[in-house]
Amino acid sequence: MSSEQGRVSRDIESLVHPYTNLEAHLHKGPLIMERGEGVYVFDDQGRRYLEGMSGLWCASLGFSEPRLVEAATKQLSKLPYYQLFNSRSHGPAIDLSEKLLSIAPRSLGKVLYANSGSEANDAAVKLVWFYNNAMGRPEKKKIISRWRAYHGVTVAAASLTGLPANHQDFDLPIDRILHTDCPSYYHEALPGETEAQFTRRIVGNLESLILREGPDTIAAFIAEPVNGSGGVIVPPQGYFEQVQALLKKHDILFIVDEVICGFGRTGEMFGCDTFNLEPDIMTVAKALSASYLPISATLVSQKLYDKVVERTKELGVFAHGVTYSGHPVCAAVALETLKIYEERDIVGHVRAVAPHFQHRLRSLASHPLVGEARGVGLIGALEITQDKASKTPFDARNNIAALVQNKAVERGVLVRGIRNAVAISPPLIITKEQIDELFDGIAHGLDEALVVARQAELVQ
Repeated sequence: MSSEQGRVSRDIESLVHPYTNLEAHLHKGPLIMERGEGVYVFDDQGRRYLEGMSGLWCASLGFSEPRLVEAATKQLSKLPYYQLFNSRSHGPAIDLSEKLLSIAPRSLGKVLYANSGSEANDAAVKLVWFYNNAMGRPEKKKIISRWRAYHGVTVAAASLTGLPANHQDFDLPIDRILHTDCPSYYHEALPGETEAQFTRRIVGNLESLILREGPDTIAAFIAEPVNGSGGVIVPPQGYFEQVQALLKKHDILFIVDEVICGFGRTGEMFGCDTFNLEPDIMTVAKALSASYLPISATLVSQKLYDKVVERTKELGVFAHGVTYSGHPVCAAVALETLKIYEERDIVGHVRAVAPHFQHRLRSLASHPLVGEARGVGLIGALEITQDKASKTPFDARNNIAALVQNKAVERGVLVRGIRNAVAISPPLIITKEQIDELFDGIAHGLDEALVVARQAELVQ
């Protein structure tokens, strides 16, 4: 048995792979990565791939940034771990918090750390519930999310997520979690409905849900600026403006999930800046540390925090936290990441190359398999459809989006097939030349998948 076969066998025998067809994996095995360099990763056979998904939407500075390695190493040698419980603290957490608040929306005033976006969103739910108890509103606890939303996989976060696979057989969603329309004009518009009419209708549906449940029972509304894992859904113009007016009308908190959009992805520092959002709570993770180490944060308004403080005077403690909250090594790496974004004007670079990215993305809309090309900044998706006119998707059993993904791999390009879409989210440091390499590989994947689909008589 070769060393490669041995490693594959050991993987199959020992690992549970997230978001994987586990039965198929037993026969196929993994693609094993060995190292990374810039926007590229290399497998254990030395093959190079352009990482068109930044791993999982997250490796914003690529895979070999020496300053982040140095920041981690320096902190490891000084204070490798400490905690924030019981009034303890340390420099990296303090410095990172100050920096985060200096670039975050002005409505936010305090930072609570964890390890992942899922935990950050769970913390947001708990804070909303705690806040309303402190306000003397024990019935105001329901959280409204949206279909096609993705907010994580822990029990509360997966309940907020609006994707069937995250609920099926997991006994989710839990009580007090509601869902409303996804703001996807392509998927949800009625025949003959304009984008403006569509927006008014789904915001009207949201208000109807609030009134039906009772505004005194609705605590918060949570949304990604751009739905990421739901298929890169860019909201129609005016959508968030109308939603925010509705939330203010009914005294409902606004949670903005910036786990994917945050730190430059949309062409601004946050999706909040791109879409003029004013959150009461904002969650971040992924690009916070360029994903070199796990760290997330839940940022809350001063008004909310002050009420929590008032209540803890009566209870004696704020009984929430995780062991690695604000871990000094992770915090040091995150702080260095934010410095790099600023010093290298990464947001400015995204703005400079995004028009080319979006041009190449939208040029694929004419492909026979593509029903829609959509995106903003350096995030996009291609909707894979069996029939453009009727927007009929392929049967899920055919898994054409995954086929496009797999065929792109043959050209050394990694993207992600998500249900009926192919998602694209490269490192923010990508160049125009590398964007061409990325989309040439995707075009190859589409062409090869079309051949297979025609051979199977799935398309003309």
